[in-house]
Amino acid sequence: MEKQIQYQSLEQLPEVAAQIAEFGKSELIWLFEGQMGAGKTTLIKALCAHWGVTNHVQSPTFSIVNEYVTENGETLYHFDFYRLKNEVEAMDMGVEEYFDSGNYCFVEWPSKIENLWPLNYLSIEISVQTDGSRLIILKKN
Repeated sequence: MEKQIQYQSLEQLPEVAAQIAEFGKSELIWLFEGQMGAGKTTLIKALCAHWGVTNHVQSPTFSIVNEYVTENGETLYHFDFYRLKNEVEAMDMGVEEYFDSGNYCFVEWPSKIENLWPLNYLSIEISVQTDGSRLIILKKN
């Protein structure tokens, strides 16, 4: 199953986040792909706001994983594997336990751990268009 969403401005992100949340609600692992600066972290911030995350949302570039809590007490995990040297580092930090936790896991730079992906996930590919807009392609796998 696939869906495409295009948006022009950051003001549209709350509606975009709501569409993605509705489309992907059955999958717990969300893999965000896109070039540097495409808006992966910005989109994750909008999704966290959609779900009522109470903590400050930022890229876990150095910590590798951030844990967020929603107003309902649910936990979300946000990973940034950009700085990982290999999949062993992800295994050492227990990424598989996070994936099996039953909580939403948002993963930036998932290609760094391709062999560790679960069978079911939502792929979110963000690309910058020539006019500066963003095209998001959602695929359930």
